[in-house]
Amino acid sequence: MHLFASHLGTYEVGTDAAGTPVLHPFRHDPDPSPVGMAFLDLARHPDRVLSPKVRKGWLDNRDDPANRSARGRDDFVSLGWDEVAPLVAGEINHTRRTLGNQGIFGGSYGWASAGRFHHAQSQLKRFLNLCGGFTSAVNTYSYGAAGVFLPHVLGADYRDACDTAPSWSDIFAGCELFVGFGGFRLTNGQVEAGGTGAHRASPALLSYAASGKAMVVFSPSAADAPAGSCVVHHFIRPNTDTALMLGLCHTILAEGLADHAFLDRCTVGFEEFARYLNGMDDGIAKTSDWASAITGVDADIIRTLARDIVRKPSLLNLGWSLQRARFGEQPYWAAISLASMAGHVGKRGCGFAFGLTAVNSVGQPVRRLKGPSVSQGANPVKAYIPVARITELLEGNTDNIEYNGKVLPLPQIGLVWWAGGNPFHHHQDLNRLASAFRQPRTVIVSESVWTATARMADIVLPAALPFERNDIAASSRDNWLIYSRKIMDPPQGVLSDHDGLRRIAAVMGLEPAFSESRSEQAWLDHLYQGYRERFPELPEAEAFFSAGFAGLDIFAPAPAPADHFQAFAADPATSPLSTPSGRIELYSRIVADFGYADHPGHATWLEPEECLLSPAARRHPFHLLSPQPVKRLHSQLDGAMPSKASKRNGLEPLEISAADADQLGLADGDVAELFNDRGRVLASVRLVPHLMSCVVVLQTGAWFDPVENDGRLPIDRGGNPNTLTSILPTSTLAQATAPNSCLVSIRKWQGPVPGKTLQGDEKR
Repeated sequence: MHLFASHLGTYEVGTDAAGTPVLHPFRHDPDPSPVGMAFLDLARHPDRVLSPKVRKGWLDNRDDPANRSARGRDDFVSLGWDEVAPLVAGEINHTRRTLGNQGIFGGSYGWASAGRFHHAQSQLKRFLNLCGGFTSAVNTYSYGAAGVFLPHVLGADYRDACDTAPSWSDIFAGCELFVGFGGFRLTNGQVEAGGTGAHRASPALLSYAASGKAMVVFSPSAADAPAGSCVVHHFIRPNTDTALMLGLCHTILAEGLADHAFLDRCTVGFEEFARYLNGMDDGIAKTSDWASAITGVDADIIRTLARDIVRKPSLLNLGWSLQRARFGEQPYWAAISLASMAGHVGKRGCGFAFGLTAVNSVGQPVRRLKGPSVSQGANPVKAYIPVARITELLEGNTDNIEYNGKVLPLPQIGLVWWAGGNPFHHHQDLNRLASAFRQPRTVIVSESVWTATARMADIVLPAALPFERNDIAASSRDNWLIYSRKIMDPPQGVLSDHDGLRRIAAVMGLEPAFSESRSEQAWLDHLYQGYRERFPELPEAEAFFSAGFAGLDIFAPAPAPADHFQAFAADPATSPLSTPSGRIELYSRIVADFGYADHPGHATWLEPEECLLSPAARRHPFHLLSPQPVKRLHSQLDGAMPSKASKRNGLEPLEISAADADQLGLADGDVAELFNDRGRVLASVRLVPHLMSCVVVLQTGAWFDPVENDGRLPIDRGGNPNTLTSILPTSTLAQATAPNSCLVSIRKWQGPVPGKTLQGDEKR
């Protein structure tokens, strides 16, 4: 079977009447993504990079810092690989001589391919480590706050969202009340790093919603609640979920409903947390009335829900969006505290979960195919940053940052090399990021199309698309292996990341170590053999490559051998957590001793600088939320048909309530300008019935396309919400991204819409 694997799932390859390759749903996928079937649109992308390109100003005088201001505005010239490879090698050697290897920032950030071999991040890091190392980035934009914070409370074994969530099979068996904070976006559940053969997350959630069991959802958008006769949605002000959960905790405490036997046996620090709930130090009891004033949720609803959470076997699920906001660690800590007070942690299908339907794998009852990947080798350079601190690193104005109890020095960066990602999608305050990208001597980007990141480069290396090469796709959190077979050849002059790096490695005398003298197929054979060594029940290589897929229990998933706190709750002395106390830390002495004002030692309500309650709302009265897109994958497929069809006159849709639009003098289809002190964005007004007042939604992933206009901040006619979001971190502890704490103003756009600035390769 000829298959193509992507982060949106697996597809069968066929042809249409004209003989053109097309994608069809994989016959074994119960919930295939229609968006992924548009991947082949990229073969005809008008902004395809077709040959190595070098920015003219850099080529003419790379030693003059003044030329850097032209990044993003300059013309490019075409070179052959034989010409560009020595240029790249020369810049690596120049940086090593002048700044040391720590002066190289290897900024690759995944998502270019679901394949294990053609994984741009692994390929680049393998190459740079052979060159002597580089300054790296840790954590993710998706789960950056939780991944750093949770080990302090639950131990390092529960760093990943898949490790905290019960399986859907256990949820169906044991949970009678499912409470969702942040809601559920079903299209997010069709995404998986490494891909999958079968989407199960969304069908599982919809089955629960239709089961007649109780579900309560809190979100600023009613669209975040699934349909179901027993599903109840409540509006809540963005960024106030922590206050809601503290109000629930206080009600349980005040009414004598707390499970003190569980708290005494399985937690530490409840006394400190209870003291805070009762306002013993700040004079503010965190009552349901207090929570109601902050959240906008009726106090009687809070009190009733608190009693229900205790009396019914309950599960609390928090979306990843909640920890992508200022003080985003706090709602997760509050949920752990609430579930512990109710005594549900360790009960089948109950307690807490982080990210059910955030990706396909969370809650999946499968044996995981944790297998080999291309070895990156060891990085001799120890300098690193949390990924959300790229701007500060490149600006070069800060000597160090505090992070998770450490002080991280920020080295001077002379060379940036980005492969496999688009920071001008993921990152925040894009105008400031653009300024930071103009500071290093040289920026290299390996890319398939002219993204905003590619346009900010000095050297652009054309990369083959995932369907232009052979690979094995797999997720370490899933149970499918897919042989993703080439559908078409890349354009002449376009190489895979591996083959491009191999050419540069040859110039530097590193090619034998980099390639290990293996062809593409030899690498795939090597990787598959590694999977078979770990999982002998997998078929022989010949059978796998012939069938196109294999896996563990893929047609009848067996319950995963996961414990989900059961053994710990039964006897924490013999099955302790890997926390300092061996128990759930409702108060962490280690975190408290860090002394971070923005991250106390227990779950705490901290008001974001930008929220509907803050003084800043008097100036910018709308809270902007920027969820993952429905019609593309991050910024991938923005030029494919599903994404293009979702736009109006080429502009991204801005979701806004009819009442708010009427107050602004806006009608459906009008062009609106969103603005604050960081940026300006154009979007097309779309009236929706599901948003609460003063909350608007602009999905991520539209290509940042700034247009210089009238001497003020550039106006992004691409419609990227991160033009407006702040780079302020969640907290000093995690230094993670916080885009969902963003206030904006909105007005009707007057005059013509600026033209598209992105251009095809033939004009470069």
